[in-house]
Amino acid sequence: MFSKITNLKNLGISFSKLSLINGSSIITRTKLNGCVPARNISVTPIKYDLMEFFDDSKNWGATEVKSGRSWKKEELRLKSNADLHKLWYVLLKERNMLLTMEQDAKDQIRLFPSPERLDKVEDSMENLEAVVKERNTAYHELETGEKGGRPGKLKTGPFGIRYYYKMFQHLIPQYMNKKHRENYPDYVPNKDTEAFLLKYREKLYLTKKKQQRRNFNHVIGLLKRFPNMDMDALREQYPDVDIEKAKASRKYRGHFVPQ
Repeated sequence: MFSKITNLKNLGISFSKLSLINGSSIITRTKLNGCVPARNISVTPIKYDLMEFFDDSKNWGATEVKSGRSWKKEELRLKSNADLHKLWYVLLKERNMLLTMEQDAKDQIRLFPSPERLDKVEDSMENLEAVVKERNTAYHELETGEKGGRPGKLKTGPFGIRYYYKMFQHLIPQYMNKKHRENYPDYVPNKDTEAFLLKYREKLYLTKKKQQRRNFNHVIGLLKRFPNMDMDALREQYPDVDIEKAKASRKYRGHFVPQ
């Protein structure tokens, strides 16, 4: 080892420090032609392959993989900003791994074990993002009196459908920006768009009524199977259903009325 160091010194390389790790001498700092490159010590294992995109090898071929529940907002509010930042990337790596394993299962035409893991990770990421937005809003309201988020407004698209547009800064004013006017044209009422809006609103109305009818029938089925269930919890879960009307319906009472 030291003979090699002597030969390197002849090439103009000088060593300022040697350290002993696990019984072997390593060079932590070198000087080459007047330059002193340095690298901080890192305890993270270096991985040159793509194995972090795959699940643990012991779970390969398993039909079920045990996992915990998702993170709740109450738990995330107790963590610092640094911990939330670290947790976000942990969840991001976990989601990428699960998506890779899910695609691999699809390619091999087999079931993806415990698919609820992906839902738990996405739910945790949504809760974490909501907590971060709460902190940003509280900070900006305390400092400036405003929420601090990107401002927005409701705009009408070229087909007459209203949507929420998040505003952002432009180097060119809106009335002079040709590209912006092409991407976000103003709504001009005409015969075709009015006919389209009529059919579109009718479709939304029928979809809403179908969902209400489905919830109404489902509540009747729950009342028939569990007559002693908590009505307040049922009303909270199905606010669009009239519980008293469901109890008085013929589907719930049946055709036979006892004397």
